[in-house]
Amino acid sequence: MDLSAVRFDERGLVPVVVQDARTGEVLTLAYANREALEETLRTGRSVFYSRSRQALWRKGETSGHTQEVVEVLLDCDGDAVVYRVLPQGPACHTGERTCFHRPLLSGRKDLGFVLGQVYATIQERLRTLPQGSYVARMHQMGLDRILKKIGEEAGEVILAAKNQDPREVRHEAADLLFHLLLVLGEMGLTLEDLAETLWERHRPKEG
Repeated sequence: MDLSAVRFDERGLVPVVVQDARTGEVLTLAYANREALEETLRTGRSVFYSRSRQALWRKGETSGHTQEVVEVLLDCDGDAVVYRVLPQGPACHTGERTCFHRPLLSGRKDLGFVLGQVYATIQERLRTLPQGSYVARMHQMGLDRILKKIGEEAGEVILAAKNQDPREVRHEAADLLFHLLLVLGEMGLTLEDLAETLWERHRPKEG
């Protein structure tokens, strides 16, 4: 592993942006020294350097909320790093999914971001099956019930469109997409699987 291109600062540190590999959401801003970066690359787990404790910080060592690192990226100037991770549990010590949960300015979210957030929630509900959860209830009713629900929601989209009601189409289409995501979760498929299939079908043809 060649870290010669990494420009560590005068303290021997480099800032690390931690990003959810599924959704693109920024989870944490932390720091790594050479040892932390080397261990991350070697183990495929997020390792940082704690400036307050002046020691390595292996994410999840005490909380159990580990992060599987699927990609490490270095920026063009060599003075910042991105860990793209698959998080197991919240990233923030407060219990929030991301450390960046206090909006100063909220804008409109793009569809890919929102789908990623919703799907991450569905996956968590399927894993933990919390009481009172709609996802948990549908899971317990079985795949046939979920598939029936997709048929019902698709029918509602058709009716709303036939009635030329944009507001109703918007709501029914959202319901349909939600239940499609639920089927993906039940089948063990990811948004990356779906994106790859769509890209293979619709990417620009060379030549």
